[in-house]
Amino acid sequence: MSRIGKKPIPLPTGVKYKVEGNTVLVEGPKGKVTALVAEGITLKTEGSNLLIERSSDDKAAVHGLTRALVNNAVEGVTKGWTRELDIVGIGYRAELKGKGTVVFTLGYSHPIEFPLPTGITVAIDPKQTHLTIAGVDRQQVGQVAADMRSLRKPDPYKNKGVRYSNERLKKKAGKTGAK
Repeated sequence: MSRIGKKPIPLPTGVKYKVEGNTVLVEGPKGKVTALVAEGITLKTEGSNLLIERSSDDKAAVHGLTRALVNNAVEGVTKGWTRELDIVGIGYRAELKGKGTVVFTLGYSHPIEFPLPTGITVAIDPKQTHLTIAGVDRQQVGQVAADMRSLRKPDPYKNKGVRYSNERLKKKAGKTGAK
């Protein structure tokens, strides 16, 4: 039995949804997000809640998944999603160029220009080492953060690179010169 799939999704005021085929369009104060709805799954409103129901027990595998995707869309158009990155290393920094490009200096011979997709905003602190990525689509915010992190992954020996703010690294010991 899907426990997540049974939980009702609270619909705040100002949030509307429309099912079109196998997608649902959720509109709210922060924007619009589409989410996939699996075959055999229906959405219905009961009071100020949205219920996700499945047609038969063979759809149990996608029942909770669909509920989670729709809930993420509802939460995205009301509160939004954020991901935070820290840049660690001497001379490593990021700066905003215009509205749609982040320029990274990460110890390579050239700066790296990272174009931002539509719907994603980045805020950089004055020290240029802390980035906050925000948007309404949870998957897109996470993907942009992962792409930025992959520009210079955290090094386990020197602890330098781009990492998530809540990420804890295990520092490895380097070579010992003893013979």
